[in-house]
Amino acid sequence: MKVGCIGLGDIAQKAYLPVLGVLSGVELHVQTRTTATLDRVGDSLHLPPGQRHRDLDSLLAQGLDAAFVHAPTAAHPEIVTRLLRAGVATYVDKPLAYELAESERLVELAEERNAGLAVGFNRRHAPAYAQCAEHPRDLILMQKNRVGLPEEPRSMILDDFIHVVDTLRFLVPGPVDDIAVRARVEDGLLHHVVLTLAGDGFTALGVMNRLSGSAEEILEVSGQDTKRQVLNLAEVIDHKGQPTVRRRGDWVPVARQRGIEQAVLAFLDAVRAGKVLSARDALETHALCERVVRAVRERSA
Repeated sequence: MKVGCIGLGDIAQKAYLPVLGVLSGVELHVQTRTTATLDRVGDSLHLPPGQRHRDLDSLLAQGLDAAFVHAPTAAHPEIVTRLLRAGVATYVDKPLAYELAESERLVELAEERNAGLAVGFNRRHAPAYAQCAEHPRDLILMQKNRVGLPEEPRSMILDDFIHVVDTLRFLVPGPVDDIAVRARVEDGLLHHVVLTLAGDGFTALGVMNRLSGSAEEILEVSGQDTKRQVLNLAEVIDHKGQPTVRRRGDWVPVARQRGIEQAVLAFLDAVRAGKVLSARDALETHALCERVVRAVRERSA
């Protein structure tokens, strides 16, 4: 199987290439326009010159079976369009695009071309979060905070808060019939945002504070007089009377802990099996993010 990785930035190098670079039966091709990065990454993975590419034309000429897109979000529409038109099953690091109309166009193009399209919502595959889907969930609270990073609303919501939005969608135990957004914007920069999703018997809260005291990710699900708390995707604390703590094993790779390894393997297994993956559900997350963006803008107008 010939697999391409487009964009060799931080997330590709830290999370995806350590998985892709050791898979048996995979001929890995990498592509970036930055020569120094291409040489350094290619050398670290012991890739021959024919598997290192400086442009997308050269990469597509290899007859790829699948591709992973880790280029900057602004470049996603053009890159993904070319891959789908070439019939290449494509995995895109979230989001598909900054604009909902572009995301919709890409999903429709994938369906027209009968090409698989997946979005990298790795938290659905993270073991600690997947286990929360089996826990009573009358109340869900997720926080993903940063230090000193207020940002323009659309880029912050689509590049980062989208993980919170998708995780809430993944965990809510039923249809959502009420959506509310609160936010603080100063001088055009989003300081914090709170999303509430509610339905019959449950409430889910998603919080992002870009002026928090620490960089952290906390998930809590509770119901039936019991609570499960996950800290930074690594530590699970179950509360039922006395708390019990489970920590990530010393030898568990970070990519497995964060669900990236599982997401990669699930995508490639689908491609091998000839299954055409649909990004329709991922598109619902993008649509909800667009609703958050509009609500934030209305509040700051």
